[in-house]
Amino acid sequence: MKYYVIAGEASGDLHASNMMKQIKQRDPDAFFRVWGGDRMQEVADELAKHIRETSFMGVFHIIRHLRTIKRNFRYCEEDIVRFQPDVLILIDNSGFNLRIAKFVKNKGLSTRIFYYILPQAWAWKRKRVHTIQGWTDRRFAILPFETEFYNSYGYEVDYVGHPILDSIAERKPKLKGEVEFRESNGLSDKPIIALLPGSRKHEINTKLPAMLSVVSHFPHYEFVIAGSETLSKELYDSYTKGKIKVLFGRTYNILNNATAALVTSGTATLETALFRVPQVVCYKPGWATFHLLKRIIRIKYICMVNLILDKKAVQELVHSDVNEVNLKKELGKILEGGVRSQMIQDYDDLENKLGGVGASERVADLMIEDLSQQS
Repeated sequence: MKYYVIAGEASGDLHASNMMKQIKQRDPDAFFRVWGGDRMQEVADELAKHIRETSFMGVFHIIRHLRTIKRNFRYCEEDIVRFQPDVLILIDNSGFNLRIAKFVKNKGLSTRIFYYILPQAWAWKRKRVHTIQGWTDRRFAILPFETEFYNSYGYEVDYVGHPILDSIAERKPKLKGEVEFRESNGLSDKPIIALLPGSRKHEINTKLPAMLSVVSHFPHYEFVIAGSETLSKELYDSYTKGKIKVLFGRTYNILNNATAALVTSGTATLETALFRVPQVVCYKPGWATFHLLKRIIRIKYICMVNLILDKKAVQELVHSDVNEVNLKKELGKILEGGVRSQMIQDYDDLENKLGGVGASERVADLMIEDLSQQS
């Protein structure tokens, strides 16, 4: 069977690759053509586009690259028609993927359309649930509250649990312990504070300078940046001046040995929580994006940890609040004492709510079952 899979960012690349591995175990004739990153490329038979060419974030960033985005749309549409997949699997990335789903539906292709890791319609543009329902054949949710949200509109989704648990469970046995990690990366014996500024250039430019501003206030700790493999070392060096370690492709190893973390809002907040690392969450989009989202977002929290727990378990700093004074204050709170202890307890509740390991297996089972019923 021929599968066409589209993911638009690093976390989608990771979860899609694990899903693809599980599908291959159940469908030995599976042939994958993908839009994704390095992890999907390792599993796929063909790479149509790498996420380095397709990942854009923020209003102005998107506007500056409109021509590229339009070319990507056209290429993807033509590529799907040439490839004639039996199934199209969309991973998050709603701005791109919903247009592609509409194209495939309107083209009258016999392709079955699955959406895995659903757009965050519960946060803004809630009426998109009708679009998602109309342009896809089956939907797979990874957040526990999404089932109730879709049911409120009379629609069904399959809740499979969060695939981040699978990724961590797979990697944890291979991670380095404290001594080996420090020695192999030339680190001191000071407790580690992890900096996770994001995986896009825009995120590095907006958040890393603020994160680095607190380094001098905590001389008894070693700060380590989790670098994104899709970005250049020179970009990080332009801010660190070579004084802070940047480790590429070792985020889980960093979290496995960290005492605390400053984290960009997104999937990384869940990863940090599941490694039981107390964190301060930073969300600092561009000025236009921030003021636009202020008018349309309808959620109590920015951080996924808080959304799932439905409480303020971790501190969120948003837009202008991401500054040296606030970061110093909030980081100091989680290095010791009651705030730190309570946060770790809340992380235990979070893991229970996420459904346990096996999301990649569950979604693969449901997809293969669905496809077998169609044939």
